[in-house]
Amino acid sequence: MPHQTFTISELAREFDLTTRAIRFYEDKGLLAPARSGVGGLQRVYTARDRARLTLTLRAKRLGLSLSEAKDILDLYDSPRDTAAQLEKFLVVLGAHRAQLEAQAVELEANLAEVRAQEKQARAVLARARQKAAPTPAAPERQRKGKPA
Repeated sequence: MPHQTFTISELAREFDLTTRAIRFYEDKGLLAPARSGVGGLQRVYTARDRARLTLTLRAKRLGLSLSEAKDILDLYDSPRDTAAQLEKFLVVLGAHRAQLEAQAVELEANLAEVRAQEKQARAVLARARQKAAPTPAAPERQRKGKPA
C-alpha cells in the first residue's frame, strides 16, 4: 500500500491556510517535507507532516507558542519513554493553564471596572436627562386680563 502524500497546496486548502503559513511552519521546524523534482523544489508532505500540522494548529488554538508546540511534537518523535513525554506535556499545559487563569483574573477585574463605569455613566445620564426634560407647566391661575 503506497504512502499517502500531499502537496503544499492540498494542505493549504484542507486546513484553510496560505502556502506561506505552511512554509513558515516548515521554517520553524514544525514540518519537514521531503523534496522532489528538479533541484528538490517540490515539497512532498507525508501523513506524518499532516498530523504534525494538525497538532500545531491545535496547539495554537490552545494558545501555546510555536516553540512550545515544537517541543511537544518533538517529544513524540523521540524514542524516549511515553511517560516522560506525557510528563513534559503536562508541565507545558499546566504552565499555560496557570497563565490563562491569571489572565482570566485580570480580565474579570477589568470587566468589573467596565461594569462600574457603565453603571456610573448611566446614573449621570439619567440625572442629565431628568434635568433637561421639560417640566409640565403649572396651571395658569390667571389668564391675560382675567381674574382667577
